[in-house]
Amino acid sequence: MEFEDISADIESVVLTKEQIAEGVARIAREIERDHTNHTPLLIGVLKGAVMVMADLARELRIPLEIDWMAVSSYGASTKSSGVVRIVKDLEISLEGRHVIIVEDIVDSGLTLSWLLENFASRQAASVRVAALLRKPEAMKVDVPIDYLGFDIPNDFVVGYGLDYAESYRSLSGVGVLKPSVYGGS
Repeated sequence: MEFEDISADIESVVLTKEQIAEGVARIAREIERDHTNHTPLLIGVLKGAVMVMADLARELRIPLEIDWMAVSSYGASTKSSGVVRIVKDLEISLEGRHVIIVEDIVDSGLTLSWLLENFASRQAASVRVAALLRKPEAMKVDVPIDYLGFDIPNDFVVGYGLDYAESYRSLSGVGVLKPSVYGGS
């Protein structure tokens, strides 16, 4: 789905497909630099990180493994509640592994903070974070992001895995959703 197909719902384009590809490639080079002596375990946070994870895994030129975790802290809201619930747990043990959490977006940081604590308790050798997007103005807790694609304004964005009510994930870029679509102001 291209932006033109749903242009009535998108207020403005934040990142194009090409800009996203450049950001993912930059993140991949940084991960390669830091993980030359071991095989990292990339953990994608479902569902939003699917696009980032797929493109990042294909861009990386080092051995890697992949697993997925699904957590929920949003429910039907457009803002994180901060209460995290595991919907799908990992299949691979983290003990002694060099883990990279792959996120589509970090806004409040609450879910990521919880994931970092949870993964540390599972005896991972190291836990780092790769996020395509971060909203600095929305951060409620300070969480480290080791590999960052882009800082963006504190707008409600969709596309490239980001959704509203399970729609818009397949957009090739990231755009601001018109508040009239989700009842915002």
